[in-house]
Amino acid sequence: MFNLTPAAKNILIINVIIFFLTSNYIIEEFGLRYLLSENFRPYQILTYMWIHAGFGHLFSNMFAVLVFAPILERVWGSRKFFIFYLITGVGAGILYSGVNFFENYSLENKVRTYQQNPSPDSFRKFILNNSKEYYNQLYDFINEFSENPNSDIYINESIVITETILKNNNDIPMIGASGAVFGILLAFAMLFPNMQLMLLIPPIPIKAKYLVLVYGLYEIWSEFNRMPGDNVAHLAHLSGMLIAYLILRYWKKKYGTYY
Repeated sequence: MFNLTPAAKNILIINVIIFFLTSNYIIEEFGLRYLLSENFRPYQILTYMWIHAGFGHLFSNMFAVLVFAPILERVWGSRKFFIFYLITGVGAGILYSGVNFFENYSLENKVRTYQQNPSPDSFRKFILNNSKEYYNQLYDFINEFSENPNSDIYINESIVITETILKNNNDIPMIGASGAVFGILLAFAMLFPNMQLMLLIPPIPIKAKYLVLVYGLYEIWSEFNRMPGDNVAHLAHLSGMLIAYLILRYWKKKYGTYY
């Protein structure tokens, strides 16, 4: 059914092998960390994109490689395609890390500001402005804190909560090939914008350019409207698309084509 090309096949094999070797140690050591984390290592900018935490994560990324990568590889050649894959993945990691650095640096300042003058109202505002995905979980605590504004128990607990939110934001490793995969999708849409693709759910045809546009808009919406439990690095997806766009525009300017 699928006529795999050499680079696409190797990408699939490497990711599958690493998936079966993956342990908590692999994720902790080779996943991409916050730049100021004591666990950050420069090599994580490359290694993070070969690690997947669950079968669903692996399948969704590798299915996109299986479908779209061989077509691009036949146009560009194996070497150029693999370089493109690496650059979009590494580039997505670098851009994500840059944005993540400023977001976490800003969050740390807000946490320290709150901890210097804790109160029920400022705690509520902190959660709503910085971690609204936790608001429902903390709703009862916020109300109880409001009823006991001078209680050392609630004040100290609120400080612990803000510190935990900061630590969770700072030290969760990012893993997965999604940045490179979204780069592949963007490139496919730029080379074959009017190619008809068949969605699985619902089973309807859609042009490649519209499919990728929907994906991009969804990622933007998801980044700014995070739901509880959403640990997806939507910015990394968007970063992969941006890196891919810049590469193709450069090729267009230099060679007159997208390859």
